Amino acid sequence: MSNQAEQKMLSAAPAAPAATPPNRRVLVIAGLIALAAIGAGARMWYRSHHFVETENAYVAGHVHPVSARISGVVTKVLIEDNQLVKQGDVIAELDPFDQHVKVEQIEAQIATAEQQVLQSEAQIAQVNAQAGAAAAQVAQSEAQLLRARQDAERYGQLYNSQMKAVSKAELDAANAGRSSAVADLAARKDSAAAAKAQTTAAAAARDVLKAQVKVLRVQLKDAQQQLAYNRILAPVTGRIGKRSLEVGQRVQPGQQLTAIVQDNVWLTANFKETQLADLKVGQPVHVTIDAMPGKTLVGRVDSFAPASGAQFALLPADNATGNFTKIVQRVPVKVTFKPEDVKALSGRLVPGMSAIAEVEL
Repeated sequence: MSNQAEQKMLSAAPAAPAATPPNRRVLVIAGLIALAAIGAGARMWYRSHHFVETENAYVAGHVHPVSARISGVVTKVLIEDNQLVKQGDVIAELDPFDQHVKVEQIEAQIATAEQQVLQSEAQIAQVNAQAGAAAAQVAQSEAQLLRARQDAERYGQLYNSQMKAVSKAELDAANAGRSSAVADLAARKDSAAAAKAQTTAAAAARDVLKAQVKVLRVQLKDAQQQLAYNRILAPVTGRIGKRSLEVGQRVQPGQQLTAIVQDNVWLTANFKETQLADLKVGQPVHVTIDAMPGKTLVGRVDSFAPASGAQFALLPADNATGNFTKIVQRVPVKVTFKPEDVKALSGRLVPGMSAIAEVEL
């Protein structure tokens, strides 16, 4: 009975389903996924061998600080934020009153010194005349001395032990006249020397006054230059940024009033040191600016920094310490653009923007 019941139960059980072949659509999808993976891997391999890329890249440019060269109170401000200015344009003006007063004061000192020079010239002419008169008196005294000597010699010949043609009083008078002429000549020579010394002293005093005039003229030139500094000029052509200048503000020398940013910008791309092996000057660089999605600029490698960014840091790392950890360093690479490409962006490319740089090896 048990065997017959088991046979009935087995005959009543449903038959097992037959194995079905795989779906063609699943195979196609799996094949496409595999092909996509192979393509992505091939692309990654190709790009890793023929391209280097960095997201650590920023637009850089020349930012010129504008400051006052003298102290003063601002009377006019002739610029607005983001305004385009040309080299030499007046940005602001300071109150020129103090500089005007200084210029007038030095001009008055120069006029006084020039009058003193004229007086010195007149004194020199007077002293020269006195020296000429003293020289003439010396010549006159020399002639008188010559005559006195001749008289003394004649009287000496006429009065001796053998002949008494003249009296002893006349001989003594002739000798006294000669001595007097010698003394007078010495006095005249001393007067002439004094007059000559006065001429030299007067000429030296005139030269001192002329030197003072030159010094005052230099001071006048400096004062006039200081007066010109009341007009603050744009040092370069560019656009105004970071303006901190208002009418009535008192500024000091060296105080930054605004900044001018030039249009000729470039890219500073900080590549890893392991990416520099195949980089060379002149290689094309594809640059994507974060602020301009979908637009790619083409530049070229211009130059490499002489040291890594860590070396230029305010506090460079000291690798001689015991807690050394090797870190991949980054080296700034300068990438330049064509001027016409930068100009076509109409000032939209400004320093500080983030970018992605890709170099084709």
